[in-house]
Amino acid sequence: MARLVSVNVGLPKDVSWRGRTVHTGIWKSPVTGPRMVRRLNIDGDGQGDLAGHGGEMRAVMVYQLDSYRHWQHELGRDDFVLGQFGENFTVEGLADDEVCIGDRYRIGDAVFEVTQPRVTCYRVGLRMDDPRMPALLVSHRRPGFYFRVIAEGEVEAGQDIIKIATGPGRMTVTEVDGLLYLPEHPRDRLEQALRIDALSPGWQGSFRALLDQAAHGPAGTTGNAGLHAENAGAGPAWDGFRPLTVARVARESRSVISLWLADPDGTPLPAAAPGQYLTVRLDAGADGPELVRSYSLSGQPGGDQYRISVKREPHGAASTRIHTRVRAGRHLQAAAPRGTFTLAPGRTPVILASAGVGVTPVEAMLRALADARTTRQVWWLHGARNGDDHAFAGESRRLLAQLPHSHLRICYSRPRPEDRHGTDYTDTGHLSAALLTRIGLPTDAHAYLCGPTTFMNDLTEALTAAGLGPGQIHTEVFGAGPALTPGIAAAPARPPHPPAGDPGTGPAVSFARSGLTVPWKPEYRTLLELAETCDVPVRWSCRTGVCHTCETGLLGGRVDYDPDPVGPPAEGNALICCSRPRDDVVLDL
Repeated sequence: MARLVSVNVGLPKDVSWRGRTVHTGIWKSPVTGPRMVRRLNIDGDGQGDLAGHGGEMRAVMVYQLDSYRHWQHELGRDDFVLGQFGENFTVEGLADDEVCIGDRYRIGDAVFEVTQPRVTCYRVGLRMDDPRMPALLVSHRRPGFYFRVIAEGEVEAGQDIIKIATGPGRMTVTEVDGLLYLPEHPRDRLEQALRIDALSPGWQGSFRALLDQAAHGPAGTTGNAGLHAENAGAGPAWDGFRPLTVARVARESRSVISLWLADPDGTPLPAAAPGQYLTVRLDAGADGPELVRSYSLSGQPGGDQYRISVKREPHGAASTRIHTRVRAGRHLQAAAPRGTFTLAPGRTPVILASAGVGVTPVEAMLRALADARTTRQVWWLHGARNGDDHAFAGESRRLLAQLPHSHLRICYSRPRPEDRHGTDYTDTGHLSAALLTRIGLPTDAHAYLCGPTTFMNDLTEALTAAGLGPGQIHTEVFGAGPALTPGIAAAPARPPHPPAGDPGTGPAVSFARSGLTVPWKPEYRTLLELAETCDVPVRWSCRTGVCHTCETGLLGGRVDYDPDPVGPPAEGNALICCSRPRDDVVLDL
């Protein structure tokens, strides 16, 4: 019979790690005597990052002595103590390849249900002093698992673990873990897992995403939608950068010009989805080094040419170079269209809200709706300083006139004397939450927002208050996206910058969104570490190629992996936590 060997608890504490502070509850220590197990925790226990750990479905972490023995042999270590793997219950028996999701057990006075495998993150590597551990736990098929507390009660080390019910479907922890993290995702097994009510909602959502990817993804879809849905897809239309000819240049406002880009041979370019962006590389010249920047596509989706629209910023090196040097007939190097801020099909109302040059991606969405002769309600909301700064004013009005159920609100914050209220603009002031509340937007709409961060935050809050759910609100961020560094103590933000010390001599690494290119040094070990050194905002969790949180668009160049990731990223992407540049690379960061 299985036995509870040790009950381990620990409250979160601050730990120094690579010059940063991590708030973590991964350190657990054995306790003597009985302990009360409650719905969310064991008395005296806690988690440092409740977004990724803890909660009803992850109340008690379980790990087995047999896995201890495996890792002692595999790693050549003899320094393990009970609680070494961050588990609350160290048990004899209950192997991952025997325990099934939905199994129920009685220990002492309490009753437990198996809900999911452990989600491995970097903190288990921190506790083990071995950063490989998140990947090793998955690849060796020994993740451990979580209990949900069905009946609260006291437990104590030495008690028997009595199985009182078998989970429906008889899917083991090992199988369910591999179904998400390993490359193969058989449809019948995904469907079987989703019939298990005990499986935690997060894992159910991941398996539904994998099923949806298989059923509705385009031909050639790659990547793991269960781990990173927005990155799974058919891959970019071409690899790296290719030359495009500037066919035409036109002024859209006082500070915005548009470039029409065409294939040099006149061949129609691959279709781009409305809302995607194009990354261009500007050659070095007398006015500075090579620059890489991304700009939203503002033209007709599916047209023979791409249109990008660029605002000249007061201190923008790339935008200044485009405005002053780029002329019709010139060639620009461009990567294939990318981006997940795209107009979704459907029949529900659409809200297209923008401020300033944020109008560019939603202009492409408006054109797509007009080309499709949609009968959906379309709300066009835009804010500009005045008529001088209002890009696409005439074009957007002509497109809206083609839609039978369109609504228009244009806000000028500082209208000129010649700007006509009721003709050029509808409201004085900024496009604000108060205006959105007043005009009564439909609550079943999907909203697409693009503009400065404060603008999008305010409108997101207003739309949420109006009744739109998180899945109905889509935003496009200018520049680098928000960072995700779980458990790391907050620190003052710094703009991206070259690393201190002598420059490297390796391949050039360009962070396109951050406007930074630096030469590689082997001392960084991974592209993630280089980005962190440069204060480029990054997203990560496991740091060993398991979770795909760090998956990033690889706009140009090639990378090598060490270690190899557990599962590959989508075509045209890279896992920066375990990769190095093989040659010059451009990352969508």
